[in-house]
Amino acid sequence: MKVVILDSYTTNPGDLSWDDLEDICDLEIHEYTPTEKTIERAMNAEAVLTNKTVLDRFVIAGLPKLKYVGLLSTGCNVVDLDAAADRGIVVTNVPAYSTMSVAQLVFAHLLQFANRIDVHAESVQSGEWCQSRDFCYWKAPITELAGLTMGIIGCGAIGQSVARLAAAFGMKVIAHTRTPDPDCREVEYVGLDEAFKRSDVLSLHCPLNETTQNMANRERLGMMKPTAFLINTSRGGLVDEQALADALDMGRLAGAGLDVLSTEPPSPENPLLTAKNCWISPHIGWASRSARERLVTQVIGNFKAFRAGKPVNVVSSVSDCSDHQEQ
Repeated sequence: MKVVILDSYTTNPGDLSWDDLEDICDLEIHEYTPTEKTIERAMNAEAVLTNKTVLDRFVIAGLPKLKYVGLLSTGCNVVDLDAAADRGIVVTNVPAYSTMSVAQLVFAHLLQFANRIDVHAESVQSGEWCQSRDFCYWKAPITELAGLTMGIIGCGAIGQSVARLAAAFGMKVIAHTRTPDPDCREVEYVGLDEAFKRSDVLSLHCPLNETTQNMANRERLGMMKPTAFLINTSRGGLVDEQALADALDMGRLAGAGLDVLSTEPPSPENPLLTAKNCWISPHIGWASRSARERLVTQVIGNFKAFRAGKPVNVVSSVSDCSDHQEQ
């Protein structure tokens, strides 16, 4: 079977192997595929693997041999699922491979805000400690997490992992989610607006859809405590970026830690790039080697299951692939 990987680089920039896949198919690998070359490169493929290369209705119509699309991600917004279904094309994704890596990044952002290691390490490196008359000093307020309230919007796999980590730090955890889990004892479930109002730290872990677009809007950001910290490792479109930048610049919110923006890569004009107390990482929550190893393993497993006539992780709608932050 002819298999084409349209954009392998972010998943595997060279530190992992596609050998197990190459052993069972005729494999063609492209690190990147420009939009105008998608049909040309996948024309003879029976199976296509894609991360961010779009397979819309037009592209799918131009791939007459296509039977299978394997997503190198949890998110499935790059594929026109209706067009695939009309053709009987099976689409699969990889859920839950990056759960712990994303939860870890949430606390990397939170601890950066709470302890400002960057500011203090820089001051030591510049010689300030050597010249200090005291054995210690601090350049920014240091915040203890114990006793603070962690709010979580979307309490799926990643949200629950964040809840457990927050509880381990001695934080009180509240959450808003469409499917409360009665067995998640660390969490008090609350309404959406209440989560914004009560949280000292608010972490977003819900899918992006018509209901959640700009969920963190000017009104809800205005409900938050001026001492609160917002974290988004899910989808950039959950946040009204201008409203967040304004809240940060005007001191109505203490800080934000973001791993995602509405457009990636962002425009240089994105207001959050210059907003006060806004720390932005370049969508790296999913990118640990361990997570990517799990991703590649499951991508190959999904393809093998399809070949065997017993496909797994099949997606037929956005709700099938929106449990947590998708890469």
